[in-house]
Amino acid sequence: MGQDSADTALTQPHGAGVQLALMLRGLRRARGLSQRAVARPLHLGSHSTITDYEAGRRIPPPDVIAAYERFFALPHGELARWRAAAIAERAAAGDRLAAPVPARHVENLPSAHHRLPGASADAGAVVPAAAAGPQLRYSLPADTAAFTGRSWELDRITAAVRDAAGAGGVVAVGAVNGMPGVGKTALAVHAAHLLTAEFPDRQLFIDLHGHTPGREPVRPDDALAGLLAAVGLNPTQLPGDLSGRAAMWRDRMAGQQSLLVLDNAASSGQVIPLLPGSQGCLVLVTSRRHLGDLPGAVTPVPVDVLAPGEAADMFSRLAPHARDDRDGVAEVVALAGYLPLAVALLARVFARHPSWRLADLAAETKAGLLTMAAEHDCVAAAFEVSYRYLDPSQQRLFRLLGGYPGATIDRYGAAALAGTAHDEAAGLLDGLHREGLLTEAGYRRYGLHDLLRQYARERAADELADFQQGLDRLMDYYQYTAAVAGSRIGRQTRPGPVLTAPASGSPDLQDAGQALAWVRAERASLLGCLDLAADTGQLGRVVALTAGVAAVLQRDGPWSEAITRHAAAVEAARHLGDRLGEANALNDLGVVQQMTGDPGAAEVLARAASIYRDLGSRLGEANALHNFAIAQRTIADFPGIARTLKHALGIYRDLGDRPGEATALNYLGELQQMMGDYSGAAESLEQALSIYRDLGNPAGQAHVLTDLGVVWQVLGDYRGAATTFQQALSIFRDIGNRLGEANALRHLGEVRQVTGDSPAAAAILAEALAIYRSVGDRRGEANVLTNLGAGLRMTGDYSGAAGFLEDGLRIHRDLGGREGQAEALNEQAALHQARGDRAQAELAHREALDLARAIGSILEEARALAGLGRCAKAGGRITEAHALLRQAHKIFERVGAAETHEVLADTLTAQPRDRRATTSSG
Repeated sequence: MGQDSADTALTQPHGAGVQLALMLRGLRRARGLSQRAVARPLHLGSHSTITDYEAGRRIPPPDVIAAYERFFALPHGELARWRAAAIAERAAAGDRLAAPVPARHVENLPSAHHRLPGASADAGAVVPAAAAGPQLRYSLPADTAAFTGRSWELDRITAAVRDAAGAGGVVAVGAVNGMPGVGKTALAVHAAHLLTAEFPDRQLFIDLHGHTPGREPVRPDDALAGLLAAVGLNPTQLPGDLSGRAAMWRDRMAGQQSLLVLDNAASSGQVIPLLPGSQGCLVLVTSRRHLGDLPGAVTPVPVDVLAPGEAADMFSRLAPHARDDRDGVAEVVALAGYLPLAVALLARVFARHPSWRLADLAAETKAGLLTMAAEHDCVAAAFEVSYRYLDPSQQRLFRLLGGYPGATIDRYGAAALAGTAHDEAAGLLDGLHREGLLTEAGYRRYGLHDLLRQYARERAADELADFQQGLDRLMDYYQYTAAVAGSRIGRQTRPGPVLTAPASGSPDLQDAGQALAWVRAERASLLGCLDLAADTGQLGRVVALTAGVAAVLQRDGPWSEAITRHAAAVEAARHLGDRLGEANALNDLGVVQQMTGDPGAAEVLARAASIYRDLGSRLGEANALHNFAIAQRTIADFPGIARTLKHALGIYRDLGDRPGEATALNYLGELQQMMGDYSGAAESLEQALSIYRDLGNPAGQAHVLTDLGVVWQVLGDYRGAATTFQQALSIFRDIGNRLGEANALRHLGEVRQVTGDSPAAAAILAEALAIYRSVGDRRGEANVLTNLGAGLRMTGDYSGAAGFLEDGLRIHRDLGGREGQAEALNEQAALHQARGDRAQAELAHREALDLARAIGSILEEARALAGLGRCAKAGGRITEAHALLRQAHKIFERVGAAETHEVLADTLTAQPRDRRATTSSG
């Protein structure tokens, strides 16, 4: 290897600065070490720093001198004394810390005279470097005493430093951005203090005033003038143009390990000239805007509001006497929207009024947080600067967003609000986001902080007409698009007027998947619009918007909220005299009531059918009759329900309504399966599946596959059943249908149970139970509890089985579901029999038998008969046992159920003696 670059740089020692440089070089060379080998243990990052020390261009800071002494085992203070002498020597020359060594002492160094860029020697542009002023190594503001949280953001910045070092020491840039008042500067300054040891040469802070009230942003050339003065350049040496100053700045920062905080930046263009050009530096830039044009290894560090606990901690640190009132602190920081600026402002106000309680502060906050001031700060002032620099169209959309009733908005909603094309709205939203006035909540979806919303609403106070017109356009847009989405994902076609598409456009919801994704993304906004319509007495919109969210409320729940909203829609339509709207709302209400097991659902649906019939709406009548049949399932006989359902099916076919026809066939197949007509059930379900496939309706296909799986399960084709349930489960998960997922899981768990895989069955059923409980499906919950009890009985855990079976039976009884009761009672009887309690077993089986016969549930009737036969056999009543088991066997054999062979074996071993003899002699 060749010599290090500084090895020939120094000649004879002359002066303390040069003497120190020679000593450092001599120590290294005496050990036979390269500059890189010394830089590593001294934690200097780059060997170029050693080059500067040994050439006399820079004087090591105290911590590096101490590290030298430790590494080379020198007496403490030996090098430190020479460093102090060098500093004193240079101070006398007017160069406090790091001016170049005078040329008469150094050979082969770059010239100690610098020609200013763009100037000629004739113009007197050659100035001795010794004329430079004192340097500034540290100008960071004090760290915030109450700094709280931000661990993720700090980790991002630290990782950027590591990555830059791993990539060869390139300049690392952390772009800290967020809304006004979110604490960007506090984060950058705190990070800078934490990283000071990593960048020992210099830590500088400059406020670029991109969003300072009453100040224009600092021009890049002016910022460079300040930075160059900070590193010791004489102001008379400053180049006159921006490019010259930027080049000189990069030259001065070459080889340094420095940290630069560029606070409150207005744009990428303001920042780029200030970036060092060489390795070893970290630049932290804060801005309300997303600075997307910064070059190099930029790490975005988005900053959001604090978590509630962190905000409370911050408030308590700033106002320690509030610590004991946790609830009061929680209320105040919630009123501040967890925005650090607002939290700090309120804490200072509270500290300034020692006689106040937190309840007093909360009352004052509710009255006017935006204008509340602590010293010279107020929240509104922070927002005002960003608002002032928006163009007029951005200002208008921002004001209109003050009345937006949802949580997040996309370009279509913004277009409707502003009355413009959605492409233009997208640009306006992006502009507001760049200014830090909107947060990005998802792909092309934006949110507005509550305090900014309040500020925007106050700015719109003088333009109420435009404000109201924007809300009307928004409501029209949501009514139309929700109706389109509902028609794609609903299982029935809703009768009603055809709505007009909004002039601003709407998303293209071609299939159920797109429609469901849209309505889920817009759920909070749709419900917010619905609440606004209710609060302002817009009853027609209440009816229309509730109809628009009916399908997603049925699918995702919570059903308690769905019932409340549908009941309100019924009353609104009735008040308006809107009979069709009332019937639609009753139909929606009845469906959800039926899903929760409310026995009143049938009556509500009968009212809907009556109104539809009076109006001559055959489609509506078919919908209500279909839903009425489902609601009757738990309380009426199956043959009667089948007749109602076939009536609805006939209407759908007359009208050519294929979605309605498929839905009716699907449920008819379920009913036929319950009645023991498995061949008929399979035929109906196959027809429904074919229609759903033609319609491209994956949800309908998954529902039918689940019911087909039940048919295969009852008939003993467990492999086919499991495969079918898995197919349904996959579809339900793909489309996000939680209730369908739970149904498929429940039946899959049953199959695993029957085939002896108890651990897998228990895990699958537990997953189904959690979903049923989350959506409020008590019938589904009761069914799974019965399944879990049966599984524990099979494994011999009788006490655990008893608890599950009792809970399942109790819920079924609360709901009045006779089919569920019959199934749970048969399982409970089997448990009693296993425990040897024949009397209780017989009582449970007889109750199950009565319920099954009352509703026409063939399968549960046969199971009850078989159970009673086994009880009689165990009690020695052989003739009775044989008769009961023969009845059960005939039913099982007729439907082809898997239990046929098991019951036949029991029947043969329960024959009376005389019949056994006849059989034997024959």
